[in-house]
Amino acid sequence: MAGPRVALLGFSIECNKWAPTATRADFELRVWLEGDAILDDARSPTPRSLGEMPGFVTAMDESGAWEPVPILLTVAEPGGPVEDDLFAEMMRLWRAGLAGAGRLDGVYCMMHGAGLTVSDEDPDGAVVALVREIAGPKVPVVASYDLHANVSTAMVESVDMFVGYRTNPHLDMRERGRESAEHMRALLRGLATVKAFVRLPIVPPTVSMLTDKAAPVRPYGEMIDLGQRRMAEAAHGGTILNVSVMGGFAYADTAKNGLSVIVTARAPDGGGAAALAREIALLGWQNRARFEARLTSLDDAVEVALACGNDPARPARCFADVADNPGGGARGNTMWIMEAFHRAGVRDCLIGVINDPTLAAEAHRLGVGAGFTARFNRGETNEFSKPFEAPATVQALRDGRVVGRRGILAGTRVDLGPSAVLVLGGLTVVVITHRIQCADPMFFEMFSIDIAKARSVVVKSRGHFRGGFDEFFAHGQIVEVDCPGLTSPVLSRFPWQRLPRPVLPIDRDVAWNP
Repeated sequence: MAGPRVALLGFSIECNKWAPTATRADFELRVWLEGDAILDDARSPTPRSLGEMPGFVTAMDESGAWEPVPILLTVAEPGGPVEDDLFAEMMRLWRAGLAGAGRLDGVYCMMHGAGLTVSDEDPDGAVVALVREIAGPKVPVVASYDLHANVSTAMVESVDMFVGYRTNPHLDMRERGRESAEHMRALLRGLATVKAFVRLPIVPPTVSMLTDKAAPVRPYGEMIDLGQRRMAEAAHGGTILNVSVMGGFAYADTAKNGLSVIVTARAPDGGGAAALAREIALLGWQNRARFEARLTSLDDAVEVALACGNDPARPARCFADVADNPGGGARGNTMWIMEAFHRAGVRDCLIGVINDPTLAAEAHRLGVGAGFTARFNRGETNEFSKPFEAPATVQALRDGRVVGRRGILAGTRVDLGPSAVLVLGGLTVVVITHRIQCADPMFFEMFSIDIAKARSVVVKSRGHFRGGFDEFFAHGQIVEVDCPGLTSPVLSRFPWQRLPRPVLPIDRDVAWNP
C-alpha cells in the first residue's frame, strides 16, 4: 500500500524592506530544490534546508506508508524584497506541480511568514492561498512558520494547521517539522480543526523576543510558556492542538505587522481556542512596557572590551552587533565596532563574520603570511557600509564550506565562499564571501581558532549566536551594542510607511482591547 499522497513545497525568506532586492542567485546559493531533490536533501545527514522539511519527511517516513509529491522548495538568507518576476516563476512552478500531481491527500508547506516581493507584502499568504485553491477545501494543508512571521488572515485561513516555532534562537525547527507531520497524520485520519487569531499593536524589537528561561528579559517567552502550559492542562481535554505566538519581523514594514497569537483546536471548540488566544494576548499587553530595546553604547562597549583584554581574571565578553545582523537582512559589513576596537587598542578579540567578497578574494590572491593594507567595503554604496582600512596580515585561508556544529545551523551544510582570517593588531577578523550571520562557532573553528581563549568576541548576529556560542558565553556575558544599521532594534530610527500606527514601542499613546 502506497499510503497517502502528500505534496511538499516551501518558500522561506525574511525580508527587510530597506535591504537590496533578493534575486534567484540568493535562493540558489542557499536552497532551490525541485522534485526529488527535496527528498534527497531532507533525508541527508547534512541537509542544506532548514530543519522543518527534514523533520517532516523523517517523521512521515517513521509513522507509516506515504507517497511524497515534492514540488519546489526555496530558501534564501534574509534580505530585501524578492524580485516580482522571480516570485511569479515560483508561483508558476507550484501551480503546475500541484495541478499536475493528480490525487493529493495532503499538502505540507514549509514557510517563513515575513516574506515580501517588490510589489506584494504577503507572498506567504499568496502561496498557501494557491495551495488551498488547487487542493480544494477538503484536502488537509499544514504549514509551519518562523516565529518572526507577520501573520495575515490568508496565512491562517488557508491552512488546517498553523505551526510556529517556539524557541528564539530557533532550536526547534526539526521538532516543528515533526509536529507538522503528526498533525498531517491526524488530519488524514479525519481530524477537523478550528483556529483563533489575535494581533496586538506591539511590534517587538528583535532583542526583546528571547525565549530561553535563563534570558534576563523575556516577555515574549512568557507568552509562549503560558500557551504551552494551557495546552497541557487537563481542563482543555486535549482540544487545544497547537499554540503559536508569533513575534513578527518589524523591518518588513507591512500592514500585517504585529505580535500575533494563533490557537488551533479540535472542531468545534472555537470558543476554547478564542479564549486561550485572548488570554495569551492579554498577558503580552500587560507586559507591553517590557518590549523595549536595552542596548549598550559603543563607548561603553569599548571600555568593557579593553578591560577584558587587560585583565585575564575578568569573564570574557561577546559583543553582538545587533544592528548589522545578516539574519535580518543587514549587509554584515558595518565597521563601527571594529574601527572603535581597533582605534582603542582592544586585544585578544575575535570578530566575525565580515561579509566582504572583494577583500576575501584579495587575501586568497596574496596568500597566508602576506602583509597588506586591508581595505573594507571598497565600492560599497549602502549608507551603513562605510569604508575602513588598516594594516593586516593574512593568517589563514579556507574555501568556506562547513557543517554547522551548534544552534540554528547544527548539522546543516553552509557555504561561506572563499574565507580568510586577517590579523589587525589585537583583532583577529574572519572575512567571508557569502553573506550570513555569525550563528555558529564553526565559522571561527574551521580556521582552528580556539574561541575559549579569546577575551572578547564580536559577532554579526542579533540572537542566533546565543544558540551557537552558549558553551562559551552565558547571557550575562553578552553585550548588545547600539550602532547604526539596517536591523537596529531602535525602531524609531526607521521611516515607516505601512506599519500599523499607533504601535508600541514606537508610539506612546496606544490603546487596545481584544
